[in-house]
Amino acid sequence: MAPGPPRILTGVSTQIPTLEQLQALGPVQQPTYADTELLQQVTAQLRTRPPLVFAGECDDLRAKIADVAAGRAFILQGGDCAETFDTGTAFDIRGKLRVLLSMAVVLTYAAQVPVVKIGRLAGQYAKPRSKNTEIRGGVELPAYRGDAVNGFDFTPQARVHDPHRLMEVYNHSAATLNLIRAFVTGGFADLRAVHSWNQDFVRNTGAEARYEALADEIERALAFMVACGVDKEAFRTVDFYSSHEALLLPYEHALTRIDSRTETPYNVSAHMVWIGERTRQTSGAHVGCVRQLRNPSGAKVGPSTTATDVVALAEALDPEQEPGRLTIISRMGAGKVRDALPPLVRALRATGRTVAWVCDPMHGNTFEASNGYKTRAFSQVVDEVNGFFDVHEELGTWPGGVHMELTGDDVTECVGGIADALAEADLSNRYETACDPRLNRNQSLELAFQIAERLTDGRIKRINPVQEFRAEDF
Repeated sequence: MAPGPPRILTGVSTQIPTLEQLQALGPVQQPTYADTELLQQVTAQLRTRPPLVFAGECDDLRAKIADVAAGRAFILQGGDCAETFDTGTAFDIRGKLRVLLSMAVVLTYAAQVPVVKIGRLAGQYAKPRSKNTEIRGGVELPAYRGDAVNGFDFTPQARVHDPHRLMEVYNHSAATLNLIRAFVTGGFADLRAVHSWNQDFVRNTGAEARYEALADEIERALAFMVACGVDKEAFRTVDFYSSHEALLLPYEHALTRIDSRTETPYNVSAHMVWIGERTRQTSGAHVGCVRQLRNPSGAKVGPSTTATDVVALAEALDPEQEPGRLTIISRMGAGKVRDALPPLVRALRATGRTVAWVCDPMHGNTFEASNGYKTRAFSQVVDEVNGFFDVHEELGTWPGGVHMELTGDDVTECVGGIADALAEADLSNRYETACDPRLNRNQSLELAFQIAERLTDGRIKRINPVQEFRAEDF
């Protein structure tokens, strides 16, 4: 779907609210900077820096998410729980991109619709925390809130909230986006090469035979397209978009600009930003920050979210009911998704909105292993994805995508999976995350094949939820 001409929406302000106005709304999960003058100096510098993304790219993504909402596309969103300055290397970025592209090939073939590829990359440097401080050995220090705020080392010096780190976020994000653009247009994303990675996975990891059969089907389809003379250039490049949680208001505000074409605000730090479960208060500062943007935006909702809550959130973030503007990302937990999600889907469907529904099967399934490591069970991740599909199958709506925390490395952070069969005792081998546990390369690809089976299930119908709404669904 090609984006239409830019237009000014009556529900979108042509003025950017001041940071002071947003702070008056009582923001939560914010750093406590001792030197506020230094913070003002850093944000003033950020306001002069070039945009990291462009308004036209955000418009393109919004049009593609509109296709997702209408059941004509599927979202694959993934990357680090929290990026760090030390791991922003070419090797690390390439590994994450390789996994996402590999997963996308499998999902595209299975769904027979375009897969919109969005990375949790180039800006995901801050994390909300349940507690402001951390205690180790009787010593209490500020909690680690991501490299955008303070350091991971448990020392008084590292845990200071430092405004200079916001400029580091910008610099590292710019470098990451430059490299990604080079990869996705320079041959790294060639469809045939990407599929060869999937073939290596199914043949060398002991994956189930049905995964190998699907890989063979894709191989034959690619060979057929080549034999038919399909444009080889189309095989070589892909569209790839960046996203992160809009958590740190000084950073997001400094990188919000008025677009000269539409005279409306865009956040130029990422193509898409989302609001987290802890910051989604409809009268709060984060909703106030994101609601004015022309970027496509997302909102995470957990099992405590009510139908009234989700409608109020949608009305705040998507007042014009514009397809592609809003993505609802459910993070319910495997044991709750089948009960907690249906009322939300029904309630939003009743408003006439065509939002994109995406499943985050990671955050609701975290637990502490017997050896003290925070982990997630692969089986529960799969179960939540299946529950998400079950709900949409029952309601006749389109399961629009998945939102994953993953890495391209062979880490041992989540237990389970056929290829690795990681047990709790294995967690200490390569537990490298700076925050939450991530799926490793093999677990991510295995999950892609399992999602592919749901997408090829004949019971999944691609319909327009608005056209199919019935009052008796309540």
